[in-house]
Amino acid sequence: MKKFEYKIIDTRDVETAGLFKARKREDVEAYLTSLGGDGWELVNVDFRELEGGLEFAGVMKKEL
Repeated sequence: MKKFEYKIIDTRDVETAGLFKARKREDVEAYLTSLGGDGWELVNVDFRELEGGLEFAGVMKKEL
């Protein structure tokens, strides 16, 4: 039987160019690509595009 590790992610996990700068689509894509390179798979995500930025929350999984 396969076993998985799960990780909850959200907007605060994404690095930006400045402390109070909004997260852009490119920032989120780079973050998710980085997690994918470490073996994480996106299971579910909820995106909200706001004026000047993007917010999201999601669940990742990785096989143990």
